[in-house]
Amino acid sequence: MSLMFDPEAAVYPFPPKPARLTADERLALRRTIARLLRERDAVLVAHYYTDPEIQALAEETGGCVADSLEMARFGSQHPASTLLVAGVRFMGETASILSPEKTILMPTLAAECSLDLGCPIEAFSAFCDAHPDRTVVVYANTSAAVKARADWVVTSSIAVELIEHLDARGEKILWAPDRHLGRYVASQTGADVLCWQGACIVHDEFKLQGLQQMKALYPQAAILVHPESPSAIVALADAVGSTSQLIQAAKTLPQQTLIVATDRGIFYKMQQACPEKILIAAPTAGEGATCRSCAHCPWMAMNGLQAIADALAHGGDAHRVQVDAALRQQALVPLNRMLTFAAELKRHARGQA
Repeated sequence: MSLMFDPEAAVYPFPPKPARLTADERLALRRTIARLLRERDAVLVAHYYTDPEIQALAEETGGCVADSLEMARFGSQHPASTLLVAGVRFMGETASILSPEKTILMPTLAAECSLDLGCPIEAFSAFCDAHPDRTVVVYANTSAAVKARADWVVTSSIAVELIEHLDARGEKILWAPDRHLGRYVASQTGADVLCWQGACIVHDEFKLQGLQQMKALYPQAAILVHPESPSAIVALADAVGSTSQLIQAAKTLPQQTLIVATDRGIFYKMQQACPEKILIAAPTAGEGATCRSCAHCPWMAMNGLQAIADALAHGGDAHRVQVDAALRQQALVPLNRMLTFAAELKRHARGQA
C-alpha cells in the first residue's frame, strides 16, 4: 500500500535545550518545586530517560522514576489530585486517559516522541483499514488517537509475552510504530507480524561497527540493548529488554563492565542498582558519521527544572494535558487490556517464585 506519509523518510527538527542554570539556581528551583508539589497536592512522575537531576527530584519528593508502564500504574493509583509527568507527550496523555479525575501537567506539551510523530492517525488508520484481518497492537509511544484505533496497547516490557498470547490464539498482528521492536517481537515469537515503519531517533542511531569496536576494547563487557535498536545491534546483546528489564539485567549479569545501548538517561537508576559496575554508552556514530541524538532524547531533555516549576506555579493550557472525552473512552479499552494482561503476568510470575 502506498502511504502519503513515509515515517522512514521523516526528519524531525530538534527542540532547543533548556537554558543552563547555575548551582544556586538549580538548588532554589528544587526547593520551589518541592514546595509547590506539597501545595498543589501533586506528585512528580519521571521517566528513566529524563535528566538525572529530574529523576533525583522525583525520588526526593515521594514521586516515581519508571518506565512508561509503571508510570501509568503509579499515576493511576497515587492519591495525589495532580500528576506532574516529566517525560514526553504520549505519557501525559496516557496519564490523562487513566486518571481523568486528576489534573495532569507536563513541563511542556512540546515534548514530542519520534515514534508518535512518525505515526499520524490518518495514515495509520488507512494502513489498518488495508489489513482488516489483523489484530492491531500499538506501542505505548503513540498518540491517544492511535491508541483509540488499536485493539491492544503494549510496552516493551510485556511485548513478547503479549504477542505470544495473541499468536497462540491464531491472530495475525499489525504492529506499530517501531519497526525494530516489531521485528524483534516477531523473531522471538514466530508470530505473523506486519510492521509500521517507524523508529526511535535515539535507538535507531546505534551503529554496528562502532559497537563491535567497543566490544573489542572491552572484551569482558556485557552488551545491554533495548529492542527499539536495529536487529544487528540486538544480535550482539547479552541482554535485550525494556528499560526496567535492562536495569535488572545490569544487577544480575556477572560482568563488571556494561556497554549500554539505550538512552543514557537510564544510567542514573542503573548506577544506583549496581554502583560497583562500570557503565559505558554504546556508540551512536560510525566511521565518518555524526550522531543527532547522541543517545539522549532531545524532547526528554526539555523537562528542565524551570519548566517543572512553571508548570506547577501556573498550570494552564501551556502545561495541562487534556484528552477529548470520547477519544479517552476509546483509548481506555486497549490500555486497560494492557494493564490487565500485565497484572496477570505479574501474578503468574509471583506464583512461580
